[in-house]
Amino acid sequence: MIALTLAEIAHAIGAALHLHGEHTEATVVSGAVDTDSRLITAGGIFVAKPGEQTDGHHFVGAARANGAAVAIVDHLVDEEITQLVVADVVIALADLAREVVARVRAHGDLRIVGITGSNGKTTTKNLLARILIDEGETVAPIASFNNEVGAPLTMLRVRDTTRFLVSEFGASGPGEIARLAGLVNPDVGVVLMVGMAHAGGFGGIEHTVYEKGRLIAAVRAGGTAVLNIDDARVATMATIAAENDERVVWFGHAADAELRASEVEVTANGTDFAVTVDGEQHHVHLQVLGAHHVMNAVAAIAAARALGVAVADAISRVETVTIAERWRMQPMGSDRVRIINDAYNASPDSMAAALRTLAQITEPGQRKVAVLGAMSELGEFAGDAHDEVGLLAVRLRFERIVVVGRDARRLYLSAIAEGSWDGEAVFFETADEAYNYLRGELRDGDRVLVKSSNSAGLRFLGDRMGELFS
Repeated sequence: MIALTLAEIAHAIGAALHLHGEHTEATVVSGAVDTDSRLITAGGIFVAKPGEQTDGHHFVGAARANGAAVAIVDHLVDEEITQLVVADVVIALADLAREVVARVRAHGDLRIVGITGSNGKTTTKNLLARILIDEGETVAPIASFNNEVGAPLTMLRVRDTTRFLVSEFGASGPGEIARLAGLVNPDVGVVLMVGMAHAGGFGGIEHTVYEKGRLIAAVRAGGTAVLNIDDARVATMATIAAENDERVVWFGHAADAELRASEVEVTANGTDFAVTVDGEQHHVHLQVLGAHHVMNAVAAIAAARALGVAVADAISRVETVTIAERWRMQPMGSDRVRIINDAYNASPDSMAAALRTLAQITEPGQRKVAVLGAMSELGEFAGDAHDEVGLLAVRLRFERIVVVGRDARRLYLSAIAEGSWDGEAVFFETADEAYNYLRGELRDGDRVLVKSSNSAGLRFLGDRMGELFS
C-alpha cells in the first residue's frame, strides 16, 4: 500500500484510532493489507473480517506475531497492537481502497480498466494484464479476487509507480458491481456477456443485465465502454455509455464490430482466429483452449487499444499466454489420457462452451468423457439449467457422462431421459467414488473434461486424475 499516516487512514475509513506503543497519529504505515493473518508481513494492515466459519478478530494476535502494524476491527480486542475501530470492516476496506486509488490517480498516470460479464472475466483479466505489463507496472487480481473483499485488496496493491490497474468485478447480489466499480470509476469498462451465472442471486436475467450495466455507469465521463456487439443484452448498455459521454468500442463476430473475430479454428493445441481492426486482418494463435475464449482475447485487445497499445503488440503478447488460470481449461495428464480441468467456475453458458470445445478437439477413435458437477447460484433456474447440460452432453455424443454430487443429480437424470441409458451416464455421490470408477474406466485416447462450480470441489478430482495419467 502507499504510505499513509495513521491519522490519514483513520480519516479515510471513519475509524476511532487506538494507538499502541510508540505509534502516534503521524506514524506512517505502508505495508500490505490483507484479511488473512497468515499472509501478513512486517508493517502490514490486518483487516479482521468476520466470516461464515470464523471471525478475523480471533486472529489479530496471529497477525501481530507475523508483523502487522495495525488491525482494522469492529471492536477493540485484547492484543498489543494499534487498532482502528470501525462499524463495518468490509466497508472500511473499500473506503481505504478508494482513498489509495484516488491519491495515486491524482498525482500519477494511473489508468484503470474494469471488467465484468457472466463468464470470461478472469481469462480476459489475465490476457489484458499480460498485454499491459510490457507497457508499465500493472496490478491485476490474483485468481478471481472480484468480490467485496478481493476487489479492494487488489486496488490496495497500487503504488505511485503503477500505470495500470485491472479490476475484475463479479457479483452475487444486487448493488455489488455499482459499489465496487464506484470505488475507482474506471477509464475503460469491459462487458463480456450476460448469461445465467448468478441469476439466482439477481432474481432473473433482466436484473443481471441491469447489474452488469452498472460498470458502464461507473466509467469516468469521457472514458471508453468496450461492449460485445454479439450479445443483445450487452448492446443495450451503449445507451448508458452515451448518457455518460463515453466512447463505445464494439467487439464480436458481427460485421460492424470495430474489432471483429472470424475464421475461428479450435484444435487440441489452441485456437486460431483472425481479428480485423481498421480494415486490417491479423492472425492470432491463442494457446488457451476453446472457441469461447476468442471473445475474451478480442475484448482484451480492444481494451488495450483503448489505452493506446498497438494491436500488433497486444496480439503478440496474448499469444504467449498458455492457460487462462489454474483450473480453467487447464490441460493435464498426457497425450495418452488428456484431462481438461475446468472446474473452478461453471454456468450454463460456460458448461456448454466447455463441452463443445472437448467435442471439437477430440479426434476419431478417441472417446469424449465428461465429468460434471453442480452449477451454483442459479436459484430457481437450477433445475432447467442442469437439464440442458445433460441434454447437450448426450447430443454431442459423449461416450461417458460421469455426474458427481447430489446437487448435480438432475443433470444425470436428464442425460438418462435423453437417451443415455446404456451405461454412458453414471452417477456418484462423492468425488472419491468417481475417481475410483474413472481410474478403472479411462483408457488410452480418452479426452476428459472436468467441469463444475467451485463449490462442488471437482477441481481437486481433476488434479488427481491429471497426476494419475501424467
